Amino acid sequence: MTLLSVKDLRVGFGDTDVVHNVSFDVAAGETLAIVGESGSGKSVTAMSINRLIDYSGGRIRGGSILLDGTTDLVQAEEVALQRLRGREIGMIFQEPMTSLNPVLKVGTQIGEIFAKRHGMSGRAVRQAAIRALDRVRIPDAERRLDQAPHQMSGGMLQRIMIAMALAGEPRLLIADEPTTALDVTIQAQILALLAELQRETGTGLIFITHDIGVVAGIADRVVVMQNGMVVESGSTGDIIDWPRHEYTRHLLSAVPLFRHGAAAPKANDAAGKPALQVDDLAVRFPVGGGFLRKSKGVVHAVSNVSFDLAPGETLGVVGESGSGKSTMARAVLGLVKPSKGRIACGGDRAVQMVFQNPNASLNGRMKIRTALAEPVIAAGGRVDAACVERMETLLRKVDLPLDALDRYPHEFSGGQRQRVCIARALMPEPKILVLDEAVSALDVSVQAKVLDLLMDLQKEFGLAYLFVSHDMGVVERVAHRIAVIHAGQIVEMGPSTDVLSDPQHPYTRKLMAAVPSLEKREVDFALDTDEVPSTLRPAGWEPAAVLWQEHGPGHRFVAEAG
Repeated sequence: MTLLSVKDLRVGFGDTDVVHNVSFDVAAGETLAIVGESGSGKSVTAMSINRLIDYSGGRIRGGSILLDGTTDLVQAEEVALQRLRGREIGMIFQEPMTSLNPVLKVGTQIGEIFAKRHGMSGRAVRQAAIRALDRVRIPDAERRLDQAPHQMSGGMLQRIMIAMALAGEPRLLIADEPTTALDVTIQAQILALLAELQRETGTGLIFITHDIGVVAGIADRVVVMQNGMVVESGSTGDIIDWPRHEYTRHLLSAVPLFRHGAAAPKANDAAGKPALQVDDLAVRFPVGGGFLRKSKGVVHAVSNVSFDLAPGETLGVVGESGSGKSTMARAVLGLVKPSKGRIACGGDRAVQMVFQNPNASLNGRMKIRTALAEPVIAAGGRVDAACVERMETLLRKVDLPLDALDRYPHEFSGGQRQRVCIARALMPEPKILVLDEAVSALDVSVQAKVLDLLMDLQKEFGLAYLFVSHDMGVVERVAHRIAVIHAGQIVEMGPSTDVLSDPQHPYTRKLMAAVPSLEKREVDFALDTDEVPSTLRPAGWEPAAVLWQEHGPGHRFVAEAG
């Protein structure tokens, strides 16, 4: 039974069409993947299905969008669309920070869905919200309900959005890059949730992504889009094994394949003083009980973390969202105050950071010239001729034209904006770059170019990289060593080749098994019913000493208790 039928859809902004004659069908219980790079029109197509494009300045210029073969959403009135959104057609957006209300607690926003969609009230709403967060594998679900969005990691926020979409129990679910910000284990759980929903209710799923590895595991059919047009469509097996269009072949060739350590760079043998030393680092956050109420305890976000980082070396840090890897990175930068431990990095200007989202990292009203000058001014320097010369030199290094200095961020693509962020981080001549999911928001082909750039800069300047990522294929490509973080602690560390090819800790093995690939077709994702580990402890609690076991030169892992 055809649930949705899109025929000859045309969408435009102003006088320009950006989607041209797009057609596809989605059956009940079917998963259709729409793939393509930024600007291909896939998200505009998705936003048009439930007419959200109307609020973004866009307009459907032609074609039809039939729900159940009878209701044409193109012609539907706003009142009818409001009844359909969330109930019949659910949507998971790519950017959770722009989709959630920043001033309302998470529990309030999830609870609204259960109150309006299911008629619940009072305690029943809160219990349903807790169950919704448990389903998407968020630890300490009840405590998280009382937090605001800014108190959570990007991966957790994405899971909140997924929980809210699933709470509405829609018949058609549109998921726009729903797993981009998630690590492989959580991604597998989300895909398992979606598969369970389809089995139980026959929900149709439109899955928009640039990750072909994920598509291989979940999609029944694939639509490939380029420049607002469908250039190829067919069954998943046919598209991946026998791509006909040149653009499809380009997308497939750019996928960073995970080869279990075979593609990892050789270990860095740099001698001498480390660029960064972290000893017994701990970061803790007290959880208040409210006015005149006893404290609920302390969140041990990072515990017992120790490592060195040599000049010219890349340490890849991997783990689930909420595992503490970003908190650890921020502690190294001084953005989070450590509760205990020592961090030695050679001064304030020695460390700079490249964040995940280049759009949020750059001030849209500030020209690139001013953006590059900011770290120099903050460090007490002057914007003189030498400073301008360094700007121009770094722009050439990151393959941007010199006239970029007098342009604004919106005049660049996502990959170019991230190159600007890299150039800005290099302005004060740091020894260490902390890269927090620095390429996860980029298309695969752009991602490959930025990774090449980072490796070239590392060789030229002897930079040390602390590379935080959830993408095992990317980590394998750039990291000399890997540290695996679970529930705030490093559980395994060693040369990338050894850790990826011969993982010793059960959690590392779990990460490896969850990595998607083009070879994994029609994966039967299974829900993990194990309890999600909590880092909330009673006040005064101290973790036990870490018991390490050695497994080859430089490769060690935490021994399991008992």
